[in-house]
Amino acid sequence: MDFDPALAAAPEREPGTVATSPAPIPGPPPLRPRRRPVALLAGLLLVVPALITACRLLDTDGITPVPQLLSFLPWLTVPAGIGLLLAAVARRRGLAFTAVVVLAATAWSSLPYTTWTVVGHGLPLAQVRVLAANVEFGRATDALIAAVRRERPDLVYVSECDRACGRALTAAFAAELPHRAAVEADGSAGSVLLSAHPLRDRRIIPAAMGMPGATAEIAGRSVRVQLAHPMPPVPGQVDVWKRELGRIGDFAAPRTGPTLIAGDFNASQDHAAFRAILKEGRLRDAAWAARKSRAATWPMEGPVPPYVQIDHVLVSDEFSVDDVRFLDLAGTDHRAVLADLDLRGER
Repeated sequence: MDFDPALAAAPEREPGTVATSPAPIPGPPPLRPRRRPVALLAGLLLVVPALITACRLLDTDGITPVPQLLSFLPWLTVPAGIGLLLAAVARRRGLAFTAVVVLAATAWSSLPYTTWTVVGHGLPLAQVRVLAANVEFGRATDALIAAVRRERPDLVYVSECDRACGRALTAAFAAELPHRAAVEADGSAGSVLLSAHPLRDRRIIPAAMGMPGATAEIAGRSVRVQLAHPMPPVPGQVDVWKRELGRIGDFAAPRTGPTLIAGDFNASQDHAAFRAILKEGRLRDAAWAARKSRAATWPMEGPVPPYVQIDHVLVSDEFSVDDVRFLDLAGTDHRAVLADLDLRGER
């Protein structure tokens, strides 16, 4: 019989005792607690997209900061997507499901929107080219003059056109655009509407900044033309912004013939107050009709890239939209909107 040193070294057991295995060596702590900060961050990223998307779906602009954040609606898919990724990393099924719902709702709400889709079907009577520009306290006047000479629009809507801007435009286009309606004021309060067609029934929508309008005679039809420039929805001025957009809606509501409303609305398609104008006036956004409703027009200056379209040309169903382009003007933080339209006759 061979001798086994291991057996010799083993301790002796008392008769009747049971052998026990050595105590396990403590391992690393479970990973689940480490996922809690990831899940918390995912939840925080979903809060703003969920709130803003809910307001969009409920057709309300709410109070500050909702109107301001609605301008970012399409971009809120980014934090919602990151929130979904982090929820998956944290292995939280409930949170991941919530993230999927928020992301899907935000993306769906960001689709191009209109409240009226009727297109004019009468015979075309005249081609009408409309240019709407905010020249930022008159600083882009020279650039606008160059653009008008190049593009030759029939109607020019100019916001933030101070007295010097108004005089320069009137002198530059005395022959091409001899008819005008204006609010002559300094700074952002001044606005001018120039027309190649005769104007009558001039009017002004009451607002902090100038919103002149008139009735133009185009190809034998009376066309209501109105410049829009309500207050921006900055904190403390949201009620004023809603009220002034409401006055534009009141102007649009009585459907009394062809209508063109253009300018700096300080509102996007994601704002309920802007969509109400479309609904009440049975209007279409020309950019939407040209499938360019997400082309950003502001801000064109500063460190933040342009992210929202707040400059619009709205048309009634007596017009069909041929094309919409956006022009860069040196000296202003807005892109100008140039719309080619066809005015149509009775159906």
